[in-house]
Amino acid sequence: MRRFFIKQPETAGPISVITGTDAIHIKKVLRLKQGDIITLFDGTGNEYEARIISLSAGSVNVSIIRSFPSTTESPVQIIVAQAFLKQKKMDNLVRQLTELGITKWIPFISKRSVPRPDNKRLADRTNRWKEISKEALKQCNRGRIMEIGHTVSFEDIFNISIQSRLKIAFWENESKPINLALPQSDRHFNNIFIMIGPEGGFTSQEIEKAKACGFITATLGPRILRAETAAIAASVLIQYLFGDIGIKNS
Repeated sequence: MRRFFIKQPETAGPISVITGTDAIHIKKVLRLKQGDIITLFDGTGNEYEARIISLSAGSVNVSIIRSFPSTTESPVQIIVAQAFLKQKKMDNLVRQLTELGITKWIPFISKRSVPRPDNKRLADRTNRWKEISKEALKQCNRGRIMEIGHTVSFEDIFNISIQSRLKIAFWENESKPINLALPQSDRHFNNIFIMIGPEGGFTSQEIEKAKACGFITATLGPRILRAETAAIAASVLIQYLFGDIGIKNS
């Protein structure tokens, strides 16, 4: 069944309105008609079954039949902090991390980050990333939009990550895999913070600072990965170990 985004306040009553590109897509592309059933989501974990009651040039009126919670969110809150990357790599990364069930994504500027956009450019890109995440939800069947954090400095990351019980900096110069880097006494975590470096990697000084602030370091294997590949590999690995990818032992 087709899924479309709708703002949460518009679902308060029995009649809601779909506007923007979704309304155009419903009418012009899919050619849905009065009486057709569709699924809506508000990006906060709620989904709705709705019936189209009327269509106009820029809006579609629907009647909410029932609401239900999304069942596709990861049981683990995973935050990914990614050092700024070049060109369109960040756009693709937002889409893929949304599909993987990441809770929040935070871009930051590290010592070896080459692009350093000004505030206007950052604001535009942040809005674009939010739209990319919202569009990705329609395809991957998630019910909650991945939160996009403001771009911060490397130092800011340590204050942001203070509430996370497990904090991991994946680093190409580390030799220990994640299973050996994890504390042996307690391996049940529901709030995990991952930090990934830029194209040139973290400096040794940055890694020492991260360790001093409670991060453990781990490798993603013997091969050198592109920064954007490392972010995806780390996210899949953490979802496999602690989240909802793979079969878990009871």
